[in-house]
Amino acid sequence: MRYHAGDYDLAVVGAGHAGLEAALAGARLGVKTVLFTINLDGLGNMPCNPSIGGTAKGHLVREIDALGGEMGRAADKVFLQSRMLNRGKGPAVHSLRIQADRRKYQSVMKQTVEKQENLDLKQAEIKEISRISEHFELVTMLGAVFSAKSVVIASGTYMQGRIIVGDISYPGGPDGLFPSDGLSESLAKMGLELRRFKTGTPARINRNSVDLSKLERQEGDDEICPFSFENEGVDIGENKEPCYLVYTNAETHRIIQENLHRSPLYSGTIKGVGPRYCPSIEDKIVRFADKERHQLFLEPMGLDTDEMYLQGMSSSLPEDVQIAMIRSLSGFEHAVIQRNAYAIEYDCIDPLLLFPTLEVKKIPGLFTAGQINGTSGYEEAAAQGLVAGVNAARKILGKEPVVLDRSSSYIGTLIDDLVTKGTAEPYRMMTSRSEYRLILRQDNADARLTPIGRKIGLISDERYRLFEEKQKKLSEEILRLKKTFIPPDETLLSLLEQKQSSPVKCGVSLADLLRRPELSYADLALVDHKRPVLPKTITETAEVEIRYEGYIKRQLAQVEQFKKLEKKLLPTAFDYNEIKGLRLEARQKLNQQKPESIGRASRISGVSPADISVLLIYFHYV
Repeated sequence: MRYHAGDYDLAVVGAGHAGLEAALAGARLGVKTVLFTINLDGLGNMPCNPSIGGTAKGHLVREIDALGGEMGRAADKVFLQSRMLNRGKGPAVHSLRIQADRRKYQSVMKQTVEKQENLDLKQAEIKEISRISEHFELVTMLGAVFSAKSVVIASGTYMQGRIIVGDISYPGGPDGLFPSDGLSESLAKMGLELRRFKTGTPARINRNSVDLSKLERQEGDDEICPFSFENEGVDIGENKEPCYLVYTNAETHRIIQENLHRSPLYSGTIKGVGPRYCPSIEDKIVRFADKERHQLFLEPMGLDTDEMYLQGMSSSLPEDVQIAMIRSLSGFEHAVIQRNAYAIEYDCIDPLLLFPTLEVKKIPGLFTAGQINGTSGYEEAAAQGLVAGVNAARKILGKEPVVLDRSSSYIGTLIDDLVTKGTAEPYRMMTSRSEYRLILRQDNADARLTPIGRKIGLISDERYRLFEEKQKKLSEEILRLKKTFIPPDETLLSLLEQKQSSPVKCGVSLADLLRRPELSYADLALVDHKRPVLPKTITETAEVEIRYEGYIKRQLAQVEQFKKLEKKLLPTAFDYNEIKGLRLEARQKLNQQKPESIGRASRISGVSPADISVLLIYFHYV
């Protein structure tokens, strides 16, 4: 028996990191929203690792926050350890990463959702979804029927989820939760072609069974940097737990190599495509056979548990092999495994089926976000969820969609890569994927995106006032550094000699001194007697903007050229077979994807620069 259970503007299926951002964005933009999850205890779960951020991923979290999303605020409330990665490299790749109290993160997010106006949270498995006239119907396993004007599918790894350990496999979602069994069939009936991807998770070890004295202790930074721009200048707490480093050894590798025939990766049991940049330990041993050891991290899960992740050692080997290889590690001779590692296969779609808004091209009003789009990672999922939720809400409200281009953000790069290039394996964001990474730094995410968040409606009046105040102070400080000249007195010459920097014979601006790699903003305090008292967030950005000014101008010129091509629009209903000057592959790819602009067409694999020239001539852009 079925019964009508309610009418909503927006329905979000899945309460992982994508679904949470989508639902919160929709509700905050004023549309009546419902968020479904198979198990309320799985809301905001972290099955793969207990951390947020990291290289490029930290950029995504800062951008989510700059737009008005939730992940950064929650991370600041629950961190156990905070570290800024890549400090020894240029500012473009500095990335914040925190170890999170995993259950506290879930609790914080659940309470945020429960208190959010316009948002209902329901434990229910959506078994069927169909489009009927101008709305969607969603049917739960218990027969409840909900209607919604728009839907965001954020199913994570649950759709037809299958857990694999050795030669044992069974239906399941992450961490022993139920899979979603009916949704895949419904989406297939609606015309979406599905495919199988695979990911994995490492074993969880009891802290008390490990001799931590044999491991290399890794502390957090002395200075804590928040993820959320709302918390700049706010004391958000201190590091509470260390992490530990350990390395595989010859015995570990011998155990794995002798049991490769029992690995479902090599026996053919696993059919799904796994992530290139986060391989299982057995895959590492095979692919990097020349390496004598691999680095692993023992990471805390929370203050109220002794369970720890053995990061870097995800595996689908049989349980007895997992025990043997873990106990071969130094300090793990008597390790007690509380949860074994496993692989999980799941259904996802080809992201080439999507518009840059993350709306399915063939099904108006249906949006997808997260791992269903072929990505991996909490941060990538949350970024997509925010964009999908915003655009679903704006569609309901009759407003223009929001599209972030790749010159604006890592979020824009992520989505552009997905919908233009597609992905044949779980996609992971990396700084190298952006050609504009010097201007897409994490420190200036607010300057790039907070005005957009304000225009969308996710940034409050007070937050925007503080943002404008910060930008004013930053501009004033950059101008002051350029206009303040220091005479070549004894103090300056002594500083230059101490820093092994070439001397000066006449007055020199503070900005010119900052451009010298030997000198920092802090160093110049000796000669900069009238500098104002400013937050470090402002002085660090000012230093970067001045030090790399020439390179930044060059990238901004590239951005202008990029935007010119993006503004050269293409018809969405056009048969490219009519253009005889295009190569066959280009005609096929262009007809398949129907790019909105010359710029997007230029990034499609199989469309050459010569093809772009033909398009420019044909559509009278030259």
